[in-house]
Amino acid sequence: MTAAQIAVTGATGRLGGRVARRLAEAGVAQRLVVRDPARAPRLPGADVATASFADPAAARRALTGVRTVLMVSASEVPDRVAQHNSFTDAAVQAGVEHLVYVSFCNATADATFTLARDHWATEEHIRASGIAFTFLRDSIYADFFPAMIGADGALRGPAGRGRVAAVAQDDIAEAAAAVLQNPDAHADAVHTLTGPQALALDQVAAALSVSSGRTVQYEPETVDEAYASRAGYGAPDWQVDAWVSTYTAIASGELDVVTDDVPALTGHPATPLPEVLRRLSR
Repeated sequence: MTAAQIAVTGATGRLGGRVARRLAEAGVAQRLVVRDPARAPRLPGADVATASFADPAAARRALTGVRTVLMVSASEVPDRVAQHNSFTDAAVQAGVEHLVYVSFCNATADATFTLARDHWATEEHIRASGIAFTFLRDSIYADFFPAMIGADGALRGPAGRGRVAAVAQDDIAEAAAAVLQNPDAHADAVHTLTGPQALALDQVAAALSVSSGRTVQYEPETVDEAYASRAGYGAPDWQVDAWVSTYTAIASGELDVVTDDVPALTGHPATPLPEVLRRLSR
């Protein structure tokens, strides 16, 4: 392996892949830590190591010699926190000095969004490990809004009149790449990455209508209606709780947060939702 000082997890995914490409464009050597090396992007200056969050021995081998690691949170599974903690411990044992963790906006022990509680628990374990850290607390991904439209053209959920400053994945990736290239300047920092404006879901629906060329309407649900409308998917209870609490977190005001962290890290304004949707539709 090369003398890469930076490792990127999740490089086969949407966010990790974006970060890896930006580092490659900047001429930065990196190690891509992936479960399936056949799916790893072929990037100049990048080597590939095979490991997963659930395999601490492989993670230790993959991270040996690396100073800074981007830890993109694991897929949504019941034991996600345990996987995160295992990987954190492996990073410490491998001699990693700085962990950049992709967390969630307003991650607290009692957050309305159930998966934000997982992020809080992971943050607490990272803090307790003694490793230098940077937490990137992202808002909801603006890129995901088109997938939230029902077949009938409705954006449906119990968000009430709450607002959310959804953030572009490209902005998160650029911010993460900046932190990885200068980690000491962000030691033990928490950056909350948001879009430039908090929008109610009827405003989101209006933007989706323009980008998709069809009418999209926001239809508020009660919490009971939300659970009933999602019952037919056959998902486990914890997953349905996560889906519904995405909207109730908006209703609670916990995601009505706009910061200047994206501009401060990237040097440009956060991308407005209409521009994110325009790029997706190209």
